[in-house]
This record gives sequence, structure tokens and C-alpha cells, in this order.
Amino acid sequence: MDTLLTFMTDERAARIALTMITDPTDATTGHLLAVHGAVNTVTMLADDAPVPGLDNVEAQLWRKRLLPRVEPRLIQEALDLTEHGSFKTLIPSDDNYPASLHDLGDDAPYVLWVKGEESLLAMPVSDRFTITGARAATSYGVQVANEISADLASDGKVIVAGGAYGIDGEVHRSALAVAGHTIAVMAGGIDRPYPAGHRDLLERVSDVGLLVSEQPPGATPTRARFMVRARIEAALSCSTTIIEAGSRSGSLLVAQQAYSLGRSVGAVPGPVTSATSFGPHRLIAQGIASVVTNANDVRALSEKQPSSGSMSQLSAEAFRMDSYSAHVRAAHSVHRDL
Repeated sequence: MDTLLTFMTDERAARIALTMITDPTDATTGHLLAVHGAVNTVTMLADDAPVPGLDNVEAQLWRKRLLPRVEPRLIQEALDLTEHGSFKTLIPSDDNYPASLHDLGDDAPYVLWVKGEESLLAMPVSDRFTITGARAATSYGVQVANEISADLASDGKVIVAGGAYGIDGEVHRSALAVAGHTIAVMAGGIDRPYPAGHRDLLERVSDVGLLVSEQPPGATPTRARFMVRARIEAALSCSTTIIEAGSRSGSLLVAQQAYSLGRSVGAVPGPVTSATSFGPHRLIAQGIASVVTNANDVRALSEKQPSSGSMSQLSAEAFRMDSYSAHVRAAHSVHRDL
């Protein structure tokens, strides 16, 4: 497909094009990208020649899956928005690209769109801590989140979270209140702050911290994108701490990803009468998470050797992850809604 090749001016442009064509965790594309680079991967996609490492059937299926999704207008729009927008891109060859994302292997983001202090990504991973939890946080969860986040931020640590209501928003606010730095990992395009009610908060984050997204400008946040974002939240930090999470909380997926990456996981216990205590208590009971009651416990996670194992060894029912996984698989078979 000659039209596709016109966008391949360099590695960065090719990676942006791939973001518009395929899903962030497409196994075949991710492997080819890691081995051959973006320009060569796009060239192989547009060509009919054999693909190194794939047999003929695998190559045909890969092209059949992706080529119908090539929309030159959308690719050009993403390139233009990236060039003229108030944000930058980072790819693995850039100095500030976070080395910790290499732990994702073939699932590493193709591109990161960033707005703010990108040097936060070049800090040692031991200085970054992911804290997340329930959107419908209780006053107890809010208090604990504020205390832990403010303490860590006052000590020069960087707080990583999503941008949601509840615990995510609270850890950003409390860190900013003590002149700390936070990183907000977005599920949609970096030019589309979400939720809308956190627009001002996310602008403050971008002023003194950093907004990060693997989604191109203009991308709408969807459930599937929230779910694949979890691996980035987990990989950016040395540990993940969960403060309140119901049985179907998306924050449990961040814990799952962190544990799978060999990162330490912490969880704040809560009242047994509260539905938002389910996730932390289950993580602790299953031996996945250490008990966290204050910022010192979170600091200790960076020095703790995680237990060996995989979340796949745990029952899906225990974490209610079966429906999440099925939804991601279904969502990834549908064209991107850009």
C-alpha cells in the first residue's frame, strides 16, 4: 500500500502511524516493532514480501487484520496535531523515554505523548510511586490518600496515577498542595482532559508535573483504553499501592499488571463493612500485596522483593478480572474510534 509508505519519513512518524492502525498490545506488531523498528514494520505491512519471523499464514492474517484499518486522513491528522500541538512525543530512542517501560517487552507503548515536565520520566524508577484506587472513594480513603501522597511528594517522590475522580484526583491534589510533582496517565488523547470535571486539575498537573498518554491526539477515552493504560501506570513506578477498590474496580488491573511485572504491590486495609475494602483485603489475603498504612510503608515497597508468581495463578473470580479481559479482547477486534 503505497499510500501508507508516504507517512514513513522517520521512526517517530512510523510509530505514530502504527498507533493509528493497530492496538497498543497487538502481539505481532509489538514483536516486529521491537525487532525491526517502526519504519521496517510499516514497510513489511504495506508490502507482500515475506515477514521475518512469521510464516505465510501469520503474515497474511496480520496484514488482513491491519490494512483495512489504514485511514490516511486520520494518520495525517495525528501527525499534524502532534507537530503543532502544545505537547511532545517520546519514543524509545529519546533521552527522557522511561527505561522502566522496556519491562513491558512487546507490549511497550509505540509512542508517548507528553505535556509538562518530561524529565520526571528520566528519574530513577525508585523515585516514582503509583497510587490509585476507587472512584467512589470514602472519606477514609480520601484522608489516607491525602496523607500518603503529601508525605511522599514532600520527600521529592513522584506520584503516578490516572486522572479519575476519587483516589486518583486526591493524590494529585495533595501532592500539588505541597509543591510536589505528579504524573497523570491518560486513557484518551492528551489534548482531551478526562474527566471534564478534572480539566483544571489536569492543567495544574501539566504545569508542574506531567500528562502522559499512548493514545494519539483526539482519541476518546474508552473502557478498553482505560484497561490497557493500566500496564503503563504499573510499569512507570517501582510499586503500586491500592487505596480502596470495589470488586470490579479498574485499579485492581493496575495491581495485576504491577505484580506481573515483578513490582511490589501495597494495599491499604479498610473497614470490613465497606464495599471499597474488598479489593485491598483480597490482594492482601492472596499474598499479592503488603499492608500499607502510611507513606513509610509505601517507601518500603521499593526495597521489598516481590513474591515470585503470576496473577494468572490466582482465580479470575477472586479479582473479577474475567469480564475485563473478555471486554479488552472484544474491543481490540473493533476499529479504533478516532
